[in-house]
Amino acid sequence: MLAPGRTLTRGVPGAVRALRALRAPTHSQSYAPAQGGPQSVRVSLRFLSVSSRSAPSDAYLTVTGGGRGLGITLAGAYLEAGADVYCVDVLPTAASHEEWDRLRAKAKDAGRALGYRQLTLGYRQLTLGYRQLTLGYRQLDIPDQARVNEVFREIAEEAPTPVRVLMAAAGIQHESDAIAYDEKDVRRVIDVNVVGTFNTVQAAARLMQQHDLGGSIAMIASMSATIANRGLTCVPYNSSKAALVQMARTLAMEWAPSIRVNTLSPGYIKTILTERLMADRPGISGRWEGDNPLGRMSLPYEYKGPAIFLASDASSFCNGFDLRCDGGHAAW
Repeated sequence: MLAPGRTLTRGVPGAVRALRALRAPTHSQSYAPAQGGPQSVRVSLRFLSVSSRSAPSDAYLTVTGGGRGLGITLAGAYLEAGADVYCVDVLPTAASHEEWDRLRAKAKDAGRALGYRQLTLGYRQLTLGYRQLTLGYRQLDIPDQARVNEVFREIAEEAPTPVRVLMAAAGIQHESDAIAYDEKDVRRVIDVNVVGTFNTVQAAARLMQQHDLGGSIAMIASMSATIANRGLTCVPYNSSKAALVQMARTLAMEWAPSIRVNTLSPGYIKTILTERLMADRPGISGRWEGDNPLGRMSLPYEYKGPAIFLASDASSFCNGFDLRCDGGHAAW
C-alpha cells in the first residue's frame, strides 16, 4: 500500500511512470486568476505529508475564520492535500452557500479520488488505499476561551483522526483615524485578532500534546505587522498582526520540538471586501498596485501553496518563522 506523501523509489521506470499517470489528475489543479495575475499557476499539493509519521489523510486540520475569505480558500487547499478539515467561524454558516457547496463537492471529489484503486503491473498488483475525507463546520466566537475549548474538544471527539494542524485565519479589521478610534472598537480588534487567536492556538496545542504526535500551527499575520500602510488608518489591526508574529516566535520556543509555530503574512488580497473598499475610495487600488513591484494585488488562491508548506514536512525546519508573501511590497 502506498500512502499519500510516499513515492516509489525502486522498481521498473515504466511502473513509476504508470503510477504517476494514475495519480496525476488528483495531484494538482490549475487555477485561472483574475485579469492582471499570472496566466496560469499549477499547484501540486498531495505529495506533502503533515509530518514524517503521518500523511495528510492521517490527520485533521482546524481552520479558524473558515467561513469566508482567505480561510475558506485555505480549507479547500487542505482538502486537496488529502486532509480532514474542520472550519470554525463566528458566522452560523459559511458566508456564501455557493462557496461552501463547492467546498463540500471538493471534499467529495477528493474522497472519491482517494478511494481504493488498483494498478496491475505485470504479475504484480499495486493497491492505493485511502478513505473518505471529512469536512465539518462549527460556529465559534474565538475570544470566548471556554467556548473555544468546548468546540475544539467536540471536534476532537468527532474527528476520525487526531489534530495535527491549526490554521488560525480568523481576524477582523476596523478603519478609523487614531484620534477618533473608539475604545470598544480597539478592544474588539485586539480581542479577536490577538486574544482569540491565542485561545485557538492554546486549545489546538493542548490536543496535540495529549496525542503526543506533534503538529504544526500557522497563524495569519500580515505584511502590516512590519510596515505602515499608505492610505489606511488601522493602528489596532497593524498592532494586532505584529503581536501574532511575536506570539508565534515565543510559542515556538515554548512548544518545541514537538509543535512548530509560524506565521503567514499576506500582502494586499483582492477579495469581495477589498473590492468594496476600492469602489468606495477611487484611486486606492492604483496606489496599492503601484506600491508593489509586481504591479498588482494578490489573489486568495496564491496563499494555498504557502499554507500547505507551513502545514507540511516541507517546512520541517521552520519554527518561529514569519513567511511574508507580499509580492515584494515591503522590499522598497
